[in-house]
Amino acid sequence: MEFLKFDLSRCDLCGKCIEKCPFGALRMEEDGIRVSEACRMCSVCVKTCPQKAIRFEQRAKSFNKNEWKGILVYAEQDSGALHPVVYELIGEAHKLAAKVGYDVNCVLVGGEGSRENAQKLLAYGVKEVFVYEHPGFEGFKADCYSDAVADCVSTLKPSVVLIGATACGRSLAPRLSTRFHTGLTADCTELQMKDNTDLVQIRPAFGGNIMAQIVISNSRPQFATVRYRVMDRAQKTSNPTGRVTLCPTTELMTRSGISIVERAAITRTRSIEEEDVLVVAGRGVKTAKDVEMLRELASLLGGQLGFTRPMVENGFGDTAHQIGLSGRTVKPRLIITCGVSGAVQFTACMNAAQTIVAINTDPEAPIFRIAHYRIVEDWSKIVPDLIARIKAAKEAE
Repeated sequence: MEFLKFDLSRCDLCGKCIEKCPFGALRMEEDGIRVSEACRMCSVCVKTCPQKAIRFEQRAKSFNKNEWKGILVYAEQDSGALHPVVYELIGEAHKLAAKVGYDVNCVLVGGEGSRENAQKLLAYGVKEVFVYEHPGFEGFKADCYSDAVADCVSTLKPSVVLIGATACGRSLAPRLSTRFHTGLTADCTELQMKDNTDLVQIRPAFGGNIMAQIVISNSRPQFATVRYRVMDRAQKTSNPTGRVTLCPTTELMTRSGISIVERAAITRTRSIEEEDVLVVAGRGVKTAKDVEMLRELASLLGGQLGFTRPMVENGFGDTAHQIGLSGRTVKPRLIITCGVSGAVQFTACMNAAQTIVAINTDPEAPIFRIAHYRIVEDWSKIVPDLIARIKAAKEAE
């Protein structure tokens, strides 16, 4: 690692740093001690060295961009199956790669069955899927998963690494960017590729008041996490030509400081990200009775009720049903917003919906700028009649 420096005038090659390194990141070579990507900057070697010959030099290093090519997608597995966000990341990777002539590859880490899941990705035009399969990778463990993905990144040298902004992805991505001493942009809503291979990572910033364009111009790889259901899903190719490569794993790589004491299945409920129909309660919804009315509408339409952040903060909903930058990103076929003003923090996470119906008393409400159907009226005068009509239609069937 470039930020770990050895003072050759002091180092007597005693090997104590190699002996004490808890991650096996140091090794003795003919020209001195070398540091691998397994280094986690724990500083044990710095503290252990009797000659004080090791130091951290915390500054970014410029890279030769020509040595870092391609786009690598981290293919997350959830309960033994590929997470749906993987297909969206592959779709976006193909769009970016086409701009600069890059290949799209994937890396997959997990226990038994991982190579079978890797085969499924080839149908989406992926050139190569690198698989780290080992019983020690059963269940997500951030430390050893970071070791495996870092091994792939250091070998492949991709220019861009895309990771889903899931609970696991948000744990993995910062560990990797720290290892490679490079940048990471979280929760991107849009990605663009410059001709010079710099990735423009776009996301709302400063409370959603601006859309920041973030570029990592002097280091590689470029890490970005992307939320589920923000990008378009990849399409299958007619003649896939990719291949699956099984990568060597060691006991050291699978060794984790995390031990799984017990596994218990939880009852999985359908998340709002998976719904095709959503009704959203905004600040214009004042009482619990009003919330229940909207919940009834959502149920009649076969969907769920979502909330804006103020509604969750006021105790009407929970974060699992919150739409926005601090909540979830959704992409339903139909979304009906009731009393929602449409702040950018909210709209950035639902504006890809196929059909947006907005009901608000303010004709200048920002939500009307993206809505396909605009109703300038008090939602409480519209929804009861809509519920009655839907019930009547169902009874007539």
